[in-house]
Amino acid sequence: MRRRSLLLATVPAGLVTLAGCGGKSGSSQAGASPSPSAPSAPPPKIVDGPLPAITAGTRFGEKPTVAKGAGAPSKNLAVRTAIPGTGRTVAENDFVQANYLGQIWDTGKVFDNSYDRHAPLVMQLAQGSLIDGWRYGLVGKKTGSRVEIAVPPTWGYGKAGNPQAGIKGTDTLVFVVDVIDSFNSKSSARGRAVPQNDPALPKVATVTNGTIPVVKVPHTAAPDKLVSTYVLEGDGPELKADQTVLCQFQGLVWEGGKTFQRTYGSGRLSQFSLPQMQETVKGLAQGLVGKKVGSRVLVVVPPQLGYGDNPPSGGPVGKGATLVFTVDILAAM
Repeated sequence: MRRRSLLLATVPAGLVTLAGCGGKSGSSQAGASPSPSAPSAPPPKIVDGPLPAITAGTRFGEKPTVAKGAGAPSKNLAVRTAIPGTGRTVAENDFVQANYLGQIWDTGKVFDNSYDRHAPLVMQLAQGSLIDGWRYGLVGKKTGSRVEIAVPPTWGYGKAGNPQAGIKGTDTLVFVVDVIDSFNSKSSARGRAVPQNDPALPKVATVTNGTIPVVKVPHTAAPDKLVSTYVLEGDGPELKADQTVLCQFQGLVWEGGKTFQRTYGSGRLSQFSLPQMQETVKGLAQGLVGKKVGSRVLVVVPPQLGYGDNPPSGGPVGKGATLVFTVDILAAM
């Protein structure tokens, strides 16, 4: 099982999944993970120090070595851009993909890092999603930046600390964060368009501005086996069966082409684990495994790999329905 970050809260805000597809959007809890102990605090005053020196691994993407804190840390949130990026400016409620290392100010003890796992974290900069020190410290930074943050308990784990990680309620935490990419509700896949030459399959628009890609379902019999094919082929790593996916998606019923759920145009993105999706819409999970991050994928799910004779109540999905999905794979962890 993949180790989950200590930064995440139990319920990432503003996410939708396919569990219980009753309408065009819906919310659902993601898998549980350790949450910040402290309730949301008033916005901090942001200062530029003190912050410990980064003594090795000083390039973006390298695992950093950080000196122990010298003297008393600030009672405010200390933030320094060690390496300025030139990409998109990160806004509140964006999803950020980042590598990071966290350690305790007083001891220099590293309690968590993503570099050793070779698995950047994907999280939303939203209240309740992760510790407030990150939420306030990363907003306004550009992708491609390395940011160092010293987080007092007020904007970290509060007076309770995080015993699981060896963090006391009085500990100031030091993070180095490499901001790789960011995503919002207007993000789309940006891969290479792949010819759609099969007249027996739906045709999917290749727009990449975050608007809804139109799907034209043919007036023919639906395929009786799972179909998974690229509309836009990205150049990222291939999805593995145990990963969690950040995406834009829409789901339609083959018969009539009616949409039963989507994120495009809803102001939200979707984040779901493929193992959980395997229990809900098995064909969708199977259709995404092996596909590249950055792609738009068409997945046609036959009834035996979809909802079968037990569709969600109150929506357009009937018994024995074939489902049509388009999925923009934005990131994975």
